[in-house]
Amino acid sequence: MRNKKCSTPKRMGVRNKKAAFMLNEEEYNLIHFYFKKYNITNRSRWLRETVLSQVLKKMEQDYPTLFEENEMRR
Repeated sequence: MRNKKCSTPKRMGVRNKKAAFMLNEEEYNLIHFYFKKYNITNRSRWLRETVLSQVLKKMEQDYPTLFEENEMRR
């Protein structure tokens, strides 16, 4: 019988960069209330996904197009 090695898939993007930001007491309490209410245990993943989804949404809105918006509505 062959001895199979369990290989874990390699991560596509190893996170080795750090980003830090400060919150005031009200913002901190609001975020922690949200974590408790929606039972979020992986806080860093939630913050990363939330920030990146907003960045990607904004970049998609600002992406240059061939025509202006009013020209496309005609």
